[in-house]
Amino acid sequence: MNMASASKPASESESEQVSAAIEGELALLDPRVRSSRDLTRQWLDPEFVEVGASGRRWTLQDILAALPDMAGSADEGPRYEPSEMNGVLLAPGLVHLTYETVLDGRHARRSSLWRRRDGRSGWRMYYHQATPVPPAAE
Repeated sequence: MNMASASKPASESESEQVSAAIEGELALLDPRVRSSRDLTRQWLDPEFVEVGASGRRWTLQDILAALPDMAGSADEGPRYEPSEMNGVLLAPGLVHLTYETVLDGRHARRSSLWRRRDGRSGWRMYYHQATPVPPAAE
């Protein structure tokens, strides 16, 4: 393998790129990943930013510090129930996912950007936003 091929991601089809982002998104909803800062870090981009359902802006360090204690992070507690997950390839190495979740009766619409910077780092969530859905809008 030459150095040029080691620094560039392997050529993946659109469906493979979208599937990789969905795999990462589902992993980040899993309590085993959410309760582990090390496992979570593997799926989040170093420049990660989230705008949560509360409106709070989270950085990578903020979310790593708080996530293990948040709802949906305990095996015995409530779990995220995702639905209607769809992905679109915006550019090679950049996927936009949209979906909905229910957690403990709270409904949210979610949007994530996943990027693959090179073949070594793999797919990572770069941006995430959650918007609460009031019962009247469901």
